[in-house]
Amino acid sequence: MSSFLGAGNPDDSFDDWGTFVPDHLPEPGPFLADHDVLRGDDHVAVHETARELFEERGVYDVTFGYNLARLNHDQRHPDAGFRYAEEEGGDVLRAEFTPTTAFCPQGEALTVGAFRAWNGLAECHDYDRVRIRVAPSHQQADAVNAQLAELEETFRETGEIPDETGPDTGGRGETAGSDAGGLPF
Repeated sequence: MSSFLGAGNPDDSFDDWGTFVPDHLPEPGPFLADHDVLRGDDHVAVHETARELFEERGVYDVTFGYNLARLNHDQRHPDAGFRYAEEEGGDVLRAEFTPTTAFCPQGEALTVGAFRAWNGLAECHDYDRVRIRVAPSHQQADAVNAQLAELEETFRETGEIPDETGPDTGGRGETAGSDAGGLPF
């Protein structure tokens, strides 16, 4: 268990699953602008799917030692986590990840892992595809988002997700700390 969880009962620092607490979530960023940002029960339903997909694919934040979806409920980081929006027509989901710090060393691995989980397990949700970006506050947002756009384009053109141990991920696997053999940077 991570030392970042602190003393006492770690569950006291988390909102309950199935709740939407806007004060404990990042503001929707520019990737979600001009789209239908999900709130309330709609956000909760999509985020529960994220939790299941991340569990299935091993998308864990190794710093905190938990499924990345849990970050949305971590009261100690109210400006971090995922926000979602649907593109017109509702068949494409947009997800923007805001890490806990601008210099999060796992930003790339976590967003690529989220992309692979959502799009690699497409039979588990109703979206044709899911587009992922890291918030512009991340110090490497431009490079990470360019990589995500490239993965997205390949997926859109071929219906296949590029090999997760190929050059795009440096052989790290899905995410930092994933079952796929990833290591933190």
